[in-house]
Amino acid sequence: MTVPKEMPEKWARAGAPPSWSRKKPSWGTEEERRARANDREYNEKFQYASNCIKTSKYNILTFLPVNLFEQFQEVANTYFLFLLILQLIPQISSLSWFTTIVPLVLVLTITAVKDATDDYFRHKSDNQVNNRQSQVLINGILQQEQWMNVCVGDIIKLENNQFVAADLLLLSSSEPHGLCYIETAELDGETNMKVRQAIPVTSELGDISQLAKFDGEVICEPPNNKLDKFSGTLYWKENKFPLSNQNMLLRGCVLRNTEWCFGLVIFAGPDTKLMQNSGRTKFKRTSIDRLMNTLVLWIFGFLVCMGVILAIGNAIWEHEVGMRFQVYLPWDEAVDSAFFSGFLSFWSYIIILNTVVPISLYVSVEVIRLGHSYFINWDKKMFCMKKRTPAEARTTTLNEELGQVEYIFSDKTGTLTQNIMVFSKCSINGRSYGDVFDVLEHRAELGELPQRPEPVDFSFNPLADKKFLFWDPTLLEAVKMGDPYIHEFFRLLSLCHTVMSEEKNEGELYYKAQSPDEGALVTAARNFGFVFRSRTPKTITVHEMGTAITYQLLAILDFNNIRKRMSVIVRNPEGKIRLYCKGADTILLDRLHHSTHELLNATIDHLNEYSGEGLRTLVLAYKDLDEEYYEEWADRRLQASLARDSWEDRLASVYEEIESDMMLLGATAIEDKLQQGVPETIALLTLANIKIWVLTGDKQETAVNIGYSCKMLTDDMSEVFVVTGHTVLEVREELRKAREKMMDPSRSVGNGFAYHEKTSVLEAVAGEYALVINGHSLAHALEADMELEFLETACACKAVICCRVTPLQKAQVVELVKKYKKAVTLAIGDGANDVSMIKTAHIGVGISGQEGIQAVLASDYSFSQFKFLQRLLLVHGRWSYLRMCKFLCYFFYKNFAFTMVHFWFGFFCGFSAQTVYDQYFITLYNIVYTSLPVLAMGVFDQDVPEQRSMEYPKLYEPGQLNLLFNKREFFICIAQGIYTSVLMFFIPYGVFAEATRDDGTQLADYQSFAVTVATSLVIVVSVQIGLDTGYWTAINHFFIWGSLAVYFAILFAMHSNGLFDMFPNQFRFVGNAQNTLAQPAVWLTIALTTVICIMPVVAFRFLKLNLKPDLSDTVRYTQLVRKKQKAQHRCMRRVGRTGSRRSGYAFSHQEGFGELIMSGKNMRLSSLALSSFTTRSSSSWIESLRRKKSDSASSPSGGADKPLKG
Repeated sequence: MTVPKEMPEKWARAGAPPSWSRKKPSWGTEEERRARANDREYNEKFQYASNCIKTSKYNILTFLPVNLFEQFQEVANTYFLFLLILQLIPQISSLSWFTTIVPLVLVLTITAVKDATDDYFRHKSDNQVNNRQSQVLINGILQQEQWMNVCVGDIIKLENNQFVAADLLLLSSSEPHGLCYIETAELDGETNMKVRQAIPVTSELGDISQLAKFDGEVICEPPNNKLDKFSGTLYWKENKFPLSNQNMLLRGCVLRNTEWCFGLVIFAGPDTKLMQNSGRTKFKRTSIDRLMNTLVLWIFGFLVCMGVILAIGNAIWEHEVGMRFQVYLPWDEAVDSAFFSGFLSFWSYIIILNTVVPISLYVSVEVIRLGHSYFINWDKKMFCMKKRTPAEARTTTLNEELGQVEYIFSDKTGTLTQNIMVFSKCSINGRSYGDVFDVLEHRAELGELPQRPEPVDFSFNPLADKKFLFWDPTLLEAVKMGDPYIHEFFRLLSLCHTVMSEEKNEGELYYKAQSPDEGALVTAARNFGFVFRSRTPKTITVHEMGTAITYQLLAILDFNNIRKRMSVIVRNPEGKIRLYCKGADTILLDRLHHSTHELLNATIDHLNEYSGEGLRTLVLAYKDLDEEYYEEWADRRLQASLARDSWEDRLASVYEEIESDMMLLGATAIEDKLQQGVPETIALLTLANIKIWVLTGDKQETAVNIGYSCKMLTDDMSEVFVVTGHTVLEVREELRKAREKMMDPSRSVGNGFAYHEKTSVLEAVAGEYALVINGHSLAHALEADMELEFLETACACKAVICCRVTPLQKAQVVELVKKYKKAVTLAIGDGANDVSMIKTAHIGVGISGQEGIQAVLASDYSFSQFKFLQRLLLVHGRWSYLRMCKFLCYFFYKNFAFTMVHFWFGFFCGFSAQTVYDQYFITLYNIVYTSLPVLAMGVFDQDVPEQRSMEYPKLYEPGQLNLLFNKREFFICIAQGIYTSVLMFFIPYGVFAEATRDDGTQLADYQSFAVTVATSLVIVVSVQIGLDTGYWTAINHFFIWGSLAVYFAILFAMHSNGLFDMFPNQFRFVGNAQNTLAQPAVWLTIALTTVICIMPVVAFRFLKLNLKPDLSDTVRYTQLVRKKQKAQHRCMRRVGRTGSRRSGYAFSHQEGFGELIMSGKNMRLSSLALSSFTTRSSSSWIESLRRKKSDSASSPSGGADKPLKG
């Protein structure tokens, strides 16, 4: 064996590993981590990462180049930069360069300031963490050091309620046996206490002088993201000691109920498991942004085509006609041929026609998004009074994507639940306790009673927890009567657990439970008179009905995920040995004595009842042991624990033997309190065709129970598939069987058509299914050769729950759906274990709860309760998507109508790149004349009120199907714009060809024509936005009519004597506007142009509204009916007071119809239920589109296979 130079010779005998590399452990290549205590010089040779963390993107030097590089990745910004360069060339520029550079610099500056502000807060957060103080043992003295200066190999002292600075090996603590208690909310989202223990050889190192002499070396696994696993060895004093996750304190944990502890730094900074799970910050862009980039490229191609056509026209015109007019229209000096003239004309037209995509579009988009973000921040209905926490839009770039979400990935603990366990009901000796009854002695829910009953009075017990509430007094009466079964039931709860008790003042007990379930059970026993008071490694002291009794603790058969139960073996003061066991019903019921058959049936009925209510159940049992049998069993247990190979299996076998033929006591039912409004929110989002997946680190039983509580899982489901395979083959087989079961009922559908293999399973499944999969199974399911099978199976299910998943697996599941389903995903969580998922999803939502602020800091949106998600998506998201789509459609329409006039004019001006309008109109058109009305529509517009958006979730579906702005809608807008431009040019052109002024002179001249076309354009686009506006406010009125007024004011000002006197070279056409607009023929031309442009739009919308209305049209109609009914009700009530029988009959008749509408029974929550107001096509078209989309994008035999082939 080779001994490393730095390792003492004596350690070779202790089994040190072979020679270790001294190279710097580059990212992803480090094979082993070595850290020696109190030896910075030795540890520095490995050049491990420092404890400084960095989540920011820029620094002072890199900000400008990196930010500009990111911004010019936007196609539009590159496009405008290219146009600016063209405008700087005088031979081809017919517009001033400032018309492009000013808005471009403005856009770049605004974006840069926003990015810099965001990064400043990231720097601030990093500095706050890096500058936290920690006590580090340096040269035998505890010194205050900043977190960022902590190094691998340092020994750190932590005190109660302090955050752990790095990943530490626990050396010693103030608690007996080197125990300490931590809260891991930042890591796994769980707020319950967990226990960590130092290895015995270091647990006595509580003195500074002893720790200063400690020179042990840890050799362990390299940095990784596995939160629940650690493997390493401590070499010290010629011995080696195995290390596990139970000996580690991870960064992000908080020390609780422990005065102090010491730890050795193993991983620091980016190498810690917290940072390894945090994921990289990704630049998020909406689907509309990505589509816009494509459309800009298409528009640029269209622009080039128009430029080529006009350039060819210029070359032909110059060759055929222009050659003859060289005397008074000579070519420029650089132009020597008609071909070169056409070449220059091409670039001139590129500049003139560039307004098809003006830079003001991008400025307007940012302003609208900012407005939507403020609406979210200001929403009082998303403000939590209890926590004084408002909703916050932490980004301004993703608002419209909130209206397109198809998949929600949610954490469970702290997101769906409050993580508060309540002892709700129990079954003892065949009788159920905990139900509430009404005055007629009928069982009722607590919330259904007209008057809340008084809780059970525990005043007889001075040690009772005053916060504990129970509503069935019969259980306490039975305890006081001395029922032996009930006493044994609560005795079991007070003994069979791993809870630690702390009594700071006499009678004030504080329980430190590893799980909230255990805490709730022990607290219940405490209140009913069986008070767990204290424990030592060998004894448990319980106050039973006021009498202190100490039991000898002989053994703890601990809980694990395979056993799903725990037991204790105790000897009472009389010397009698008894085993107490509690565990999952599926496990424990098979281990009961056959004599308990009758009691078993009654208990199973109660268990089914409790499970149906979504309660978490445990079964309780006991077994008496004789001394001789126990001594023999204890010896076999000792031998099994000392076995070198397969000791876990041997120990499990020994446990299995003694946990058999037990006597049933009863069952407990615990309620894991859901957050307020969670079931309703999930139901509403499901109706909006949003699929919800729960990704949790909790065990399977807990997650499934919550699934039932929040109505994700129901008893009406055809089947709930549970995937628990430990190998690739097992997982593949379980997924295959699940698909076969789902497909079997779907082979032949109701209309007689057979199922085709090419159809997606998602489309063919009949019935509702759910999938529950464990973390170890998910690891195999996410492998490249199985991920599609898993995705296909999961997407065919109504509900998906992934249990015991790591933070990285959460992100991988989200990435899988993003990759193959091409759907917008949203991840919501509240702990640091959700950060990676939040960053991976298109939209990340952080719950500002009790588990730190890591999730909020990484999120795009944050609020305090899950129920606000329905409002964020169904109201703000849907409105944002609707407004942005209407804005973009109108913007492209008005700019094509404006720009294409130049194209038609080119054929009548010798293709000379002459503009129709003067340059001031071109500059002001998008900045002043048409900017504010479209901004008002983009910020304030709505199709239906917010109440209707929540009432009819189906209104959300057009966003998921991307119906309101897509390539088809874009081409329709472009076609309408081109149609408008044709009329805008040719109607005035035709009129002016023959028209005369009042004095008989010719009306046609360039400036008069320009004023007429410009005025027609402004009026037409103003009328058009009036038609497009669905929700009128005072601001809309002011901006639309105000913009028209501003146009005329500026028009008359530019043709006034005053401006001519000040700038004679710039404003030469004095009085032109006044003279032109004074002619009746001009106003008739403008009116004719407006009517012909607008009438087809009005006619089309009228026909569509009557023949094929959208769901939103139908909802608006029902709203109108309601208003009319209300008005008629008021009218009839007034008439009814006169005593007229006829009026009374009419009122009664209207009330019957109005009540039906007002109740919503005939239309609420379903578009199909609105068929009395609309044709069937209003819903079928959405369904057909959804099928098309699913076939192309979701089907594994279709779109999903394509990425693999590529």
